[in-house]
Parts: sequence; C-alpha cells; structure tokens
Amino acid sequence: MSDHSNIDKPVVTVVILAVICISFFLFLEVSTRQLIVFLLGSAFGITLMHSGFGFTGGWRNFILNKDSQLIRAQIILFILCSLVMFPLVAHVFSSTTAAAALAPVAFSVLFGSFLFGIGMQLGGGCGSGSLYTVGQGQVDMLVTILFFIIGSFMASLHLEWWTSFSNFGEFSIIKSLGWKQALAGQLLVLLVLYAVFYKVDRKHNGAVKKLSLRNDRQSFLATLIYGRWPLIWGSIALAILALMTLLITGHTWSITFAFGLWGAKLWQALGGTPELSTYWSSAYPARALASSVLYDVTSVMNFGIILGAALAAALANKFSPPMQLHAKRIVIAIVGGLLLGYGARLAFGCNIGALFAGISTGSAHAWLWLLGGIIGNIAGVRIRLMLGYDRKIVAG
Repeated sequence: MSDHSNIDKPVVTVVILAVICISFFLFLEVSTRQLIVFLLGSAFGITLMHSGFGFTGGWRNFILNKDSQLIRAQIILFILCSLVMFPLVAHVFSSTTAAAALAPVAFSVLFGSFLFGIGMQLGGGCGSGSLYTVGQGQVDMLVTILFFIIGSFMASLHLEWWTSFSNFGEFSIIKSLGWKQALAGQLLVLLVLYAVFYKVDRKHNGAVKKLSLRNDRQSFLATLIYGRWPLIWGSIALAILALMTLLITGHTWSITFAFGLWGAKLWQALGGTPELSTYWSSAYPARALASSVLYDVTSVMNFGIILGAALAAALANKFSPPMQLHAKRIVIAIVGGLLLGYGARLAFGCNIGALFAGISTGSAHAWLWLLGGIIGNIAGVRIRLMLGYDRKIVAG
C-alpha cells in the first residue's frame, strides 16, 4: 500500500505546473487537437505507471517463472481493442475516419522484432515501458532512451535496403475476410492463447495469479489516485485511451516514430542532411522533419506519457527509485537502446505501434512481429541470466 502522507509533493507540484503550461502553449500556439493528444499521453503515462502495465517484465516473468499474469492482461487488452477497432477501420461507421496500422509482411519485420525483443530485456523496457520509467525518474533508462533514438534514426537511413527483399506487402485480414469473420477468427486465436498461457502457468506454479477487478487493501478512490491499480484496470483504461487516440487522430497509438524524428532533427542541428535520405524525403516523415515536434502527434503524446508517469510515480511515492548506475549497466543500456531503436524501425514499430496497434486493427505483420519478438525476448532473457541480472523470481 502506498504511504499517502509521503507523496512527493515537490514533484507533484512541478509536474502539474508543467502540464498546465504545456497545455496552454499547445492550445494557443499549436492546435486544440495537439492539446488533447498531449492530455491523452498524460493519461497513458498515469495508466502505465499506476497499473505497472509493461511488456518487458511480463514476458520475462513468463520465460523465467511461467508467470502469465501480465501476458494475460495484454491479451485482454488486444481483445478489447479488436472488438471496437475492427468495425471502425472497416468503416462501418461512415462518420469516423480510422486507419489500420498496416505494414508489410516482410523479413525486416521478423528480424527487427527479434532485435527489439533482445533490446527489451537488455535495455530494461519496451516502447511504452521506456517512456514511463523515464517519467518515474530511473536514470539508467535515460541512457536507453538516448540510444533508442540513435538506433531508430540509424535504421531509418537503412530501411530501404532492409525492405528490398522478402517483402510480401501489406495484408489486412479485415479486407481479406470481412471484418466480422476476421474479428471472430482473431478472438478465437486470442482466447486460445489466453487458455494456453493460463494452463502452462497453473501446471508450473499451481496457483495462478488472478486478474482482480479491485484492490482490497484500499478504497477505490485511493487506488485510483495513488495506485496500485489492478492489472485489469490497466487493460480497460489503455483500451479506452487507444480508442480515443484512433478517433481523435485517425490512426492508432504509436511511439517510436518520434524517436527517429528526434534523432533526425538532432543530426540536422549538427549539420547533417537527413532530408536527403529516402525515408526522410518521403511523405509524412518529410513533413514532420520540416515542422516543429509539437506538430507531431507521436512526439506530443510521448511528452505527455513521461509527465503523466512522473505524476503517478510521485503520487505513489515511487519517484526516482534508488539505484546504482555502474559501468556494466551503462554499457548494457547502450546496447539495449540501440537494438530497441534499430529493431523498431525495421519492424515498422515497437510493441505498441506494430504489435498492439497491428493486432488491434487486423494487420498480419503484427503476428510476424509477435513471433520475432518472442524469440528475441527469450534470447534477451538468456543473456541477462549469463550477465547475472536475473534469478528465477522476478518482480512485476
């Protein structure tokens, strides 16, 4: 239970003031939509932090201990979003504009997600996890994020080569089967996966951790404000926020495009010419590179995630957890960050923009991403074991 009398009041005050100031600026100088996107990002950050909803730790817990709790929460998130997003991207409702997160079924997706999976375990976070742990004040994640940005920009310069072979193009199961048939088939697959993970967990651990709807140790209001939320709250809240993002912006929640953009702008500021590359001279990347990051939806949402997570961490008295930042950890964070960034760009997104968004909107490449990501996470966990980072019991 959080000690509500020991909330980090200075951090809470600074973060609230920062959110207010940025909100005012976005409203007056950019657009109302960017203000809403920023506030959505802040809500994402609060949700991720208060629920502890992470992919990296969840996958590691299952690989090491066959603890399926976080993975089952992720599957519920996929189910909830599929139920509402399939009809939207199929344009059942003519008044809404919603685009599926389509990307090619290509070798680059498989290899990129494999690299990303290793990077998740070495860097200590995924696309969403790296942002909310930075918001929490974890210093080592700043190193991971920096090299995440560098890796993502580097891969954007090489992407044309990687996608030039073994590329079968985009494939939408919604367009191929019809949204109702595609939804029924996907729900069946997700329910089977849920049952398999549950069964493996029960066989290995006996008692399976439940996805409770309530925190019995404190009131609903106290839990809502200070955490820790039951995982199912995280699944529901993330599904609602992802739906709002799709309806407001016209596309799904994504994270890592912003990292490549920040890297390109940094290189440009140092005298480089990323605008001459194939990737940064094409359509949206070219427009984003030529404009302020405050006009980029993904960037503004990422800023919100960091601040929202900082607010939630301060309210839960978990801001800036104590840690020892030694040379070995820095080196591993650098390698992990580079793999995260390079892999995400090759795979057309991270665990959010490719896996979650792709599955939720019926893109076949997301399932290829899942395969590569699983193999990469297994490899990453084995490397962590070799380096002495893990034992058989891993905290959430």
